[in-house]
Amino acid sequence: MGRKKLERFADNAVRFNIVENGKEKFGKMAGKWRSEHFQNEHDLVVELGCGRGEYTTGLGEKFPDKNFVGVDIKGSRIWVGSSYAIAHNLDNIAFLRTQIEQIDAHFGEDEVSELWITFPDPRPKDKDEKRRLTAPRFMEMYKKLIAKDGWLKFKTDNTPLFDYTLELIETGQIKVKNLSHTHNLYESEFMDEHFGVKTKYEQLFYDKGEDIKYLKFQFA
Repeated sequence: MGRKKLERFADNAVRFNIVENGKEKFGKMAGKWRSEHFQNEHDLVVELGCGRGEYTTGLGEKFPDKNFVGVDIKGSRIWVGSSYAIAHNLDNIAFLRTQIEQIDAHFGEDEVSELWITFPDPRPKDKDEKRRLTAPRFMEMYKKLIAKDGWLKFKTDNTPLFDYTLELIETGQIKVKNLSHTHNLYESEFMDEHFGVKTKYEQLFYDKGEDIKYLKFQFA
């Protein structure tokens, strides 16, 4: 492991805005993010696969009256978002380092007001279907964590993954209400929901001419 990563991991180990294995709060925050970490009653917004945290920090800057938690397993990437939040005094932002398969151990039932899935690995092989972050087994997990009136929002450049997710909804494998979607976010009525924030990968795909797909719904 390179020295740069080791230095970042050492920083992460002592940062208040990072919850990870080995820290007292790890595995004990379900249902307690507002009361014990943010110490307020603001809505809790969670981004899965946050990477370097561009979306988490971008939304956190625009909505100081909401709490944001970015989730990723890559500690070196989370360090980037954590550093930005610290440098800009964004106390409404935190990061959780864990596998997404285990998020139900870290968030309580109905605790999340809004959940974002941003540009996940599309897992195109049939054998990897269960590993797609929009697969039914993950959706069942999200349903328990998202409040009854909360939203799930999904952005991707990958058409097969987007269409796969829509098919799950249309065939009733995922039961939702108030579904809205578009295959071209930047040319749609939902452009305002972009909030002027792009992840590194979103910018990369957009520059290559890829249309950005977007959907949102509430669980039925």
